[in-house]
Amino acid sequence: MAQTVEFLFDTGLERYKAGEAAETLIPVFKEVCDRSPEISSAWICLSWLYLLDNKPKLAAKAARRAVKLNPQDPQARINLAMSMLEIGEKGLRQHIDVAKQLIFVNEEWDKEIKDSIADGLSRKPDWQSLQKVKTWLSE
Repeated sequence: MAQTVEFLFDTGLERYKAGEAAETLIPVFKEVCDRSPEISSAWICLSWLYLLDNKPKLAAKAARRAVKLNPQDPQARINLAMSMLEIGEKGLRQHIDVAKQLIFVNEEWDKEIKDSIADGLSRKPDWQSLQKVKTWLSE
C-alpha cells in the first residue's frame, strides 16, 4: 500500500526532529514535493535539507518554488536568501527584509525562525551563511 503524502511529510518531520541526517531525508521530501507540488511547506523543508547537505543550487530551486507558492512564509524567504548567499547571487537582502517584516508582525513566526536557526547551527555549527542571516534578521 502506498503511503499518503501527509504520512510521508509527517514521518519525515519526526525523523528530522529525532536527529536523522539531511541526506537520508532529502528523498522523502523530494517524493512529497513530486507527488504534491503545491505544498509550500514541503518545498521549504526540502530547501532546508539541501542547505544542510551543502547543495545550495538545489536549495535555491526548492526555496524559489516555496516563495512562489507562499510569499508570506518567512522561512521560505530565509532559505532562499541563504541559498543565494551560498551561490553568490545578488538580491538576497529583499528576502531578508520581507522575512523581517513578517516576523515582526507575528510572534509565533519569530519563535519558529529563532528555533530553526538554533537547530541549523546545532546541526552545522560552522554555517556561515546562517550566522550572517541571523545577524541581518536582528538588525
